[in-house]
Amino acid sequence: MKIDFQYATDFLGMNDPRLSHTCMHLICTAGEGSFVFNEKCYHIAKNDLVVMTNPSRAKNLAANPEMKVEWFAADYKFLQNLLPSNNYSIGGSISLNQDPIIKLTDEQAAILLADFHRLRDRMGDRHLLFYRELMGSLCLTMMYDIFEPHAQREVTDSHSDRTAYIVKQLMQLLDTGISRTEREVSYYAERLNVSPKYLSATVKRMTGHSVSSYINRATVPILKGFLDDERLSLTQIADRMNFASLSYFSRYCTKHLGQSPTEYRRSLQPKSIMLPKN
Repeated sequence: MKIDFQYATDFLGMNDPRLSHTCMHLICTAGEGSFVFNEKCYHIAKNDLVVMTNPSRAKNLAANPEMKVEWFAADYKFLQNLLPSNNYSIGGSISLNQDPIIKLTDEQAAILLADFHRLRDRMGDRHLLFYRELMGSLCLTMMYDIFEPHAQREVTDSHSDRTAYIVKQLMQLLDTGISRTEREVSYYAERLNVSPKYLSATVKRMTGHSVSSYINRATVPILKGFLDDERLSLTQIADRMNFASLSYFSRYCTKHLGQSPTEYRRSLQPKSIMLPKN
C-alpha cells in the first residue's frame, strides 16, 4: 500500500520498500549507527540529520543499543510540488545525493523535531476537507527549516568538477522558466554542449533523479499558474506552452497534476460545506 506520510522511531525500518517513493528525514537523537548509500558507508550520531529520497536504497543498516532516531517520510512528488521551481531545493539535491547527512546544532535539531511532531500529530486528521493543504503547509515549514543548516554546509562544501558544473547549469536554465515551451532533454543537452546520454547519466549520478523529473518540476508551477488564470482557455494555455495538441496537453496535466485540466480548474472552486440546520 502506498504511504503518503509516515512517522516512526525505528532506524531499521527506514529502508522499508513501501517507502521507496518517499523522501526520508531522519534525526539521530542518541547513540550511533551506520548505513551504506550509493556504495559508500555513512556513520551517524546525535544531531545528525539524514535526508534521502528513496530510502530503500540504504543498505547494511546497523545501530548500537543506545541509538535512538525519529524520522518522517512523505511522498517525494508531494514535497516537490510544494516548492517554487527556482528554489534552493533543486540544486540542493545534488549534494544530498552525494552526502545525505547534515550536522545540526542542538537548537536546529530541536526545531526539526518539533516540526516532525507537528506532522505526526496531524497525520490522523484525514477527515478534514483541507487535510493535504494542512500537511503541505507543515511539510513546507520543515523543509525550510532544513534549508538553513544545509546551506551552511554548502558554504564549506562546494563542488567544482565538471559534472557538478553541468548539473548546476541545467538548474540555472530551468530557473529562467524556459521549460514553459522546452521540455525535451535533447534541448537542454544542446544548450549545455553535451549529448543527451551524457546529460542524463550525469544528472542521475549526481542527484539520483532524471533530467525529465527536473524539467517537469520546473514546468508544473508554470502550468498551475496558467490554469489558475480563468481568463485563459485550455487551448490558449496549450499554445503558450508549445504543446502539439490539446489532447497531449490534457495527458500531461493528468500525469503531473493527477487530474485533467478541467478537473484541476474545478478543484479550485470553493468547496461547499453543509451547515447544520437550526
